[in-house]
Amino acid sequence: MKKYECIICGYIYDPEKGDPDSGIEPGTSFEELPDDWACPICGASKDQFEELTE
Repeated sequence: MKKYECIICGYIYDPEKGDPDSGIEPGTSFEELPDDWACPICGASKDQFEELTE
């Protein structure tokens, strides 16, 4: 699964970890996140994230 980075604050969403504080289980891909999910650091919407290339 691919990681995504918030272009506002640099937070990296790692699907292997999920976002437990927001109720997102580990193993949840970025595409599976709810439309209203926001960056847990700065509150940016999903469209403010870019796929990380390794």
